[in-house]
Amino acid sequence: MAKTDSTGSTWRYRWAHRQNERRQRAFRDADEAWCRRDEELRRLRTLAGSFQGTAEAGAGLPLELSPGEVVFWALPAAQLVEVRHTGVLPAPELTVDPDPPVLRPRRPEGLKVTDAGLAVLTNRRLVLLGGRGRRDWAYGRMTGLAHDPAAPVTLIQVLDRRRTSGLLLPTGAVADFRFKLTMAFADAIEQRAAVVAQLDELIAEHAQMQPFRPGIVTPAQARYSARVPGGRRTVAVATALALVVPAMLFESDPPVRPGSDVASAATPAATGTPTPRPVAPAVRIDAPGTPKPGQRTTAGPTPTRSRSTPPQPAGERRCGAPANPFGYDFCGGYRIRRPAGRICDYFDCAPGFWAGRGYLVQCRDGMISWTGGQPEACAGHAGVRRTVWT
Repeated sequence: MAKTDSTGSTWRYRWAHRQNERRQRAFRDADEAWCRRDEELRRLRTLAGSFQGTAEAGAGLPLELSPGEVVFWALPAAQLVEVRHTGVLPAPELTVDPDPPVLRPRRPEGLKVTDAGLAVLTNRRLVLLGGRGRRDWAYGRMTGLAHDPAAPVTLIQVLDRRRTSGLLLPTGAVADFRFKLTMAFADAIEQRAAVVAQLDELIAEHAQMQPFRPGIVTPAQARYSARVPGGRRTVAVATALALVVPAMLFESDPPVRPGSDVASAATPAATGTPTPRPVAPAVRIDAPGTPKPGQRTTAGPTPTRSRSTPPQPAGERRCGAPANPFGYDFCGGYRIRRPAGRICDYFDCAPGFWAGRGYLVQCRDGMISWTGGQPEACAGHAGVRRTVWT
């Protein structure tokens, strides 16, 4: 019988409960974000359709309207800012931003507040009625318009004014001001229908992105990896380490001490008495002038090995290397930087062997290469497997 907790549920039921809660929480967050953006898009669409001004809206304002001019919107507490040195602003665009950036109530560096008053949008111009006078920006003379993405500032360039100026607005009114300024400019150049069509397209695209409610997982879908802390990721990492570490140990060279002439070699397991290692018979060669036993001498020449060294006995250590008269093996010792001239008679040399420079290595395909220690060692032969020693 499966062990259960105080609620009578097994670990599979607890896993299913956690998974369903996590999926529902992620769905609720995504759905709330989608609904907020959908409401904002539909609000802007309604505002664009009903964006109409009247001449009566300008009653009581210290502003004389031209024939046919109507007031769309008025905003108090606007500040006039000027920039002494600025580049050319981008041309006004009819782009609707349904996701306005988060703005901080600050004045960017390089701007100077010169006046404050009431900002008025008409179908022909943007006007600031300040305490020091009036500042107009006619739509027909606008050459540049830029909204600061981090501050509630809008800068405007016009043909008849050298210095760039604009408005610093309350943070809560920036989104509506920028949209209504776009609508007023579009209405002045007879492009209101283009803005409305853009909003309809954004609403249709957003409707296709509505998140779907996730399916319900059942206890039968639980895997045993869910019982391991970290889940499938922990199992995958442990499996990779279990496969990679033995392979690295198998492919790596055996650790040797520099200058060592003896290294342990792998020997096959045997149940009987191990065969004794054959030893070559000792031959004593007396060089001319060698003192007889019992005689004292202060110094004497050291006997040197003859160049015509016979091949090593069959029982010598090689660690998988082919029998050769040079004493080359895969066990350990010194690296071979000047291989013997007849090495290719005993080893499978890679093509272009004698063009290499470095030390002798065995490639993964079994070929011997003279490119050890080089960046392109065993290039075209699956890389280096191990070093050839002497």
